[in-house]
Amino acid sequence: MTEHDSNPGQQFIAGQRIGSSEKSLISLRAEDGEATGYRFMSATPEEVNQAALAAQQAFADYSQTAPDVRARFLETIADELDALGESFLNLASQETALPLARLQGERARTSGQLRMFAGLVRRGDIFGVRIDTAMPERQPLPRPDLRQYLTALGPVAVFGASNFPLAFSTAGGDTAAALAAGCPVVVKAHPGHMATAEQTAQAVVRAVEKCAMPPGVFNMIFGNEIGAELVKHPAIQAVGFTGSLQGGRALCQLAQQRPQPIPVFAEMSAINPLLILPQALRQQPEALAQALTASFTLGSGQFCTKPGLILALRGEGFSRFIAALSEAVNQAAEQVMLNAPTLAHFQQGVSALEAHGQIALLAGNHQVSPGRVRARLYQAPATLLLEKAPLLQQEVFGPLAIVVEVADEAELRAVMNALGGQLTVTVQADGDDLPLAQRLLPVLADKAGRVLFNGYPTGVEVCDAMVHGGPWPATSDARGTSVGTKAIERFQRPVCLQNLPAALLPPAVQDANPLNLLRLVNGQWTRDAISSR
Repeated sequence: MTEHDSNPGQQFIAGQRIGSSEKSLISLRAEDGEATGYRFMSATPEEVNQAALAAQQAFADYSQTAPDVRARFLETIADELDALGESFLNLASQETALPLARLQGERARTSGQLRMFAGLVRRGDIFGVRIDTAMPERQPLPRPDLRQYLTALGPVAVFGASNFPLAFSTAGGDTAAALAAGCPVVVKAHPGHMATAEQTAQAVVRAVEKCAMPPGVFNMIFGNEIGAELVKHPAIQAVGFTGSLQGGRALCQLAQQRPQPIPVFAEMSAINPLLILPQALRQQPEALAQALTASFTLGSGQFCTKPGLILALRGEGFSRFIAALSEAVNQAAEQVMLNAPTLAHFQQGVSALEAHGQIALLAGNHQVSPGRVRARLYQAPATLLLEKAPLLQQEVFGPLAIVVEVADEAELRAVMNALGGQLTVTVQADGDDLPLAQRLLPVLADKAGRVLFNGYPTGVEVCDAMVHGGPWPATSDARGTSVGTKAIERFQRPVCLQNLPAALLPPAVQDANPLNLLRLVNGQWTRDAISSR
């Protein structure tokens, strides 16, 4: 038994388990709130400091690892995650109430994105090289030799998400992107699945040892009140966060109040409007109702891309659609949510909607078993959206959707302009709807990181082209994404070397191009060596 396995419940700091606090945290079953049998020590401020300094100490060596070495490390983490047994998935299911099939798929996604980033590192995309060679004879002034590449930003604080205990948590997308960029991480384990986080962290530490990485390249701490200490620590150079708007906003404010402000890449809140255009509504109201209900109730509606706002253009088929949608919602089975706080927030959202005199409950007013929820469907007038009513701008995390009937294209444009930024916008359209869809596309793309056509947003492909981001309040920085290979750019910065002697140049920008990178040299993409300086 290695040291990181011998002291369960303690912090992971530089390859060791460390714990001194008398304050303990208990892992709970999502279904009934009973203890799973795992207990954890809340990190002290000194332990937060130790974890951040360990990451800082590891940065100098880890950020300079060769591409193949770093790629093998990422692949080894993936192998260790895949090797975790059924008991691990059963434990994750206990803590989150997520079914085993969902968790098996999520583990495959988690290891798959680590391997995806390993491929990115091997391709050399992480360097982003741009070279403008010297032009000593240029008039009126010569041009110096300029060589730009991307380098790691520094230690990254990662906040685990509640709804994806694997893919957006300890070894999830933010951790994978940061490690791929060359940045050590300090993970704050999510309190809703601490035992799952611990076993995931053990897998990562095994990979650290097998690959002889600096031990401080990965660290993880437990605690409900230590996030602020982590963000404020001067060693931390960036933050990755997936969670509520309130939590993300608080971290952004902390980061900007530091003597040295740092970027926070927070994925926070979206209602993900879904637009149904006239011919689609007329041709397939019942099919749309069934598929839409399946989407917004999937996983108890606990997907950040859940379509929570349904905008339907007034016309033939609307009444049939509402009837079919209400029936599908009434037939949806009750479900368990991730944890008691998530259930409480959902119930608060329901109460706020039902207290509003202009919002009507259409379906879902059923008795439920204790600790469970049923899908709910509401209808609101378009005027509330046009007035930017806060209640309709806020995500209700859970199996709930709001339908709004829109009079015409002009009102639909006005409604979209009144909405805040979104992770996704979806358009349901048939053939005759295409001209309208084309006219709407610019405003839709202005509002969201991903625009879908005839699909449903509750599914995020992990690939080069994916964008999982969007304007505020969907994220804190619309220029990035937390899914896909472009996610690595959040944890990098450009460096330009001017007139460096050839002997001092890093491999990525050397004339001979020893890494065989595709580089932008004097305005042309090439893998060729530079013949002379």
